[in-house]
Order: sequence, then C-alpha cells, then structure tokens
Amino acid sequence: MENTASSLAVIVLAAGQGTRMKSRTPKVLHGIGGRPLVAHVLDAAHALSPERVVVVVRHEREAVASAISELDPAAVVVDQDEIPGTGRAVEVALPVLDGFAGDVLVLSGDVPLLEPSTLADLVATHRARRAAVTLLSAVVGDPSGYGRVIRDDSGDVRRIVEQKDATDDEASVSEINAGVYVFRVDALRTHLPRLDSANAQGERYLTDVVGLARGEGEVVSVQQAPDAAAALGVNDRAQLAEAARILNQRIVRRWQLEGVTIQDPATTWIDVTATLAPDVVVLPNTHILRSTTVATGAVIGPDTTLVDCEVGEQATVRRADATLAVIGAGASVGPFAYLRPGTYLGDKGKIGTFVETKNSTIGERSKVPHLSYIGDTTIGTGVNLGAGAITANYDDLAKHRTEIGDEVHSGSHNVFVAPVRIGDGAKTGAGAVIRKDVPAGALALSVSPQRNIEGWVEKNRPGTAAAEVAAKARSAQKADDGAQEQDG
Repeated sequence: MENTASSLAVIVLAAGQGTRMKSRTPKVLHGIGGRPLVAHVLDAAHALSPERVVVVVRHEREAVASAISELDPAAVVVDQDEIPGTGRAVEVALPVLDGFAGDVLVLSGDVPLLEPSTLADLVATHRARRAAVTLLSAVVGDPSGYGRVIRDDSGDVRRIVEQKDATDDEASVSEINAGVYVFRVDALRTHLPRLDSANAQGERYLTDVVGLARGEGEVVSVQQAPDAAAALGVNDRAQLAEAARILNQRIVRRWQLEGVTIQDPATTWIDVTATLAPDVVVLPNTHILRSTTVATGAVIGPDTTLVDCEVGEQATVRRADATLAVIGAGASVGPFAYLRPGTYLGDKGKIGTFVETKNSTIGERSKVPHLSYIGDTTIGTGVNLGAGAITANYDDLAKHRTEIGDEVHSGSHNVFVAPVRIGDGAKTGAGAVIRKDVPAGALALSVSPQRNIEGWVEKNRPGTAAAEVAAKARSAQKADDGAQEQDG
C-alpha cells in the first residue's frame, strides 16, 4: 500500500540496560499482569493498526529479541550500536522505514500502562496541529528522575531537559516528559543526524529533536496524559510493583463492570490474559493468572491460585492451588487441595481436603474427598475413594498408570500399586494394598491375622512412661481376672 500522511509506524525502544532494576532479567521483560512490560506496549501499539512495528534492542539482546519474536512475529527487531542514547536508537530504526511517508509513534518499552485511547488522541492531536513532533507529558507530584518539559512565556514547548542537565529552576518543574512521541518521519530524517552528545550523560537524546524543530520554526505540540500515573515508566522494583497495582485495579474494575462479583479488589489479582464470565464470584486473596478461564456462576476462593486453568459453570474452588488443570461444571475443589498439571476433574466431581492430583482424569460424579494422592491415574464415573487413597505411580525407575473403572468404591487407607486396574463396580477393603488387577464386581482384600505380642513394651522399652502404665494396666487386669475367678 502506498504510504500517506495518515500512515502510522511504531518504534519501540527496548535497548536500555535498566541497572536500577538490579536484575539479570532485562527490564522490559519483567512482568505485570501476566505479560512482560514490552508486551503491554506492543498491545497498545497494535490497537492503532500501524503499518510497521520496529523494536530497537541492545542489552541482553538475545533474550529480548527472542521474546519480541514470540510476542509479535511481524515486528522488525533492530540492533542499536555502541552509540548511546534514545536519539541514536530511533536513528538506527529509520532504515526499516525506507519509503514510509507518514507519522512515527515512538514508545518506550518500559511504559506499560498507556491506554490505546491516549495514544490515539496523541496521534490525532499531532495531525490536527500539523506538528513536526508531538510529545506526551504528565504533571506529577515527584518528577525526580524524569525529563522536564520547559515551556516559554506563551506556554509553547521550548525544549525537554533531562534531570542531570537541568538547572535548579528547571528541576522544579513538575511537568515531565513521558517518553512517548509522534514525529513526522521527515522531521526525524532531518534532525536525527544533527544530534550530539554534549550533555551530562554523553548520550544522543531524542528529546533534543524538540529544540531543533522549534529552532527551525516547525510546530512542536504537547498533550498531557489524562492519567499521570499511567504515563510513568518503570525504572526499579518499587515502580514495577506500583505499575502492577495500577494495572490490576484496571483489570478488576473491568471485570466488575462485566458482571463479575469481586468481594475484595485489594487482595484479588487477575492477569490481563485471564477470562471471567458474568456471575462469577471471586472471594478474597485469590489470584487468577495467565490464561485461566472461569465460566458462569463459578465461585473462586478465598485463598486460591489458578494458573492456566479452566473452570466450568457453577464449580467451586476454595483454598486451592491449581496449575494447568480442568475443573468441570458443578465440580468442587478444596479446601486445601493441590491440582498439578494434567488434572482433569469431570462434571460434579470432587477433589477434597488435603488432596494432591497430577496427570489424572477423575470422571463425572467421582470423588476423592480427603487425604489422598492421585497421580497418573484414570478414574471412571461415580467413583468414591476412601480417605487416604494413594496411587503409587513410581517404581524408582518409571511412572505407571492406575485405572479405576466406573462405580468403584474403595475403603479407607488404600494403596494402588501401579500398573493396576480396578474393574467396574469393584470394592476394596480398608487398609488394602492393591498389587493385582481387580475384576469387575469383585471385593479386594489385603488381610493378615492380627498378632498381639504380650508384654512387648515392658520388655523392649523398660523405664518409659508407656512401660509403666502398661505394667499397671496389666497388673490391674490380672487382679480383675482373679477376682472374677473367685466369684465364679
């Protein structure tokens, strides 16, 4: 398509080292809301339907470039060279825009909270004023660390000054540069080669284009962000946590307006990638993370974490931790249940108190009520496993599966030693260790005669409290037996 003045390209700056994060992870790959910072930036950019997206990388280049290719395969990754500065970063991206004649939106990969509507308004303002450059600003209570927007007596932008280069008067200005700009591409091509590094940081600042354009008599405009906090960048762990909090507030409010009951927004965390249906109820201290989906009428929490899970209609999940699990409609999980990857709980099934499951299918209406471990197991429909059921799936060399048919009822404290199959309708006795297949309809018992060794404690644990009370009890029993003989 032939480019026009209304065409838009996006350049995302993701080359910075982010030393204040004090992390091995590149700053733009730190996450909030279930996505890396740079992913939120790319999402906002794509909401404007740009013709091209270019991402400039340098620090931890391989990690950042790999993440970008997964997040946005169509984006072009460009390497910044040894010349430092945001101006140089944009300059190395320009060759990718050869033949492009529209506007260029420049975003920072560490400013994740900008709404697409704010960016769309910025672009519209830029075009309406026929500006060479339009920048986004914000008025904040503490501008420390940010570039200041310096205006002239008429209120027009004169230049942007970084804090390290600012005079005391300039540093007192509360209007900051948000690091978000729209340029006419020809203005970039004209002014970027003229940048120098005569500043406190020895860098080629993109912000100096503002002063150069102003000096040429070109229009420079500025638009203040409607939400100052959303325009702030992430430079350290404290700001990362604050950005996460703001984003989570947005997410929670959005779901509330979509018909979800969230009892305590302050303790509820929902990733931007999760999906909740109307009439879901979320109770306090609950985390709904990554690609989790929750269907209508389900009740989640309190004290629950779901990661990449699928929860069916009218299900309840209380005080549970689940990852990569499917919970069927009307099913019940918890309290104090641990669902590991590969768990599938059928409709109206139950995984109860202090139960751990892994790589197992539990059929419709089947119950594992309490104190059990179910791993590498297939359970049919209508099954009830007694307390303390264990599927012993590992023989120290390999994992093996247990298969339990329909309508099986087991006694308490059973161990199923895999590989083993329990036939439909079978029963097992309390305390059974099941090592062989059980035919359909059979009762499996693992029984040996009880043997009592009289006097064992007194002989083997002399001097203990147990031995003393046992001796007294035995003596009393003998006296009682003797009295009964006399009466007889």
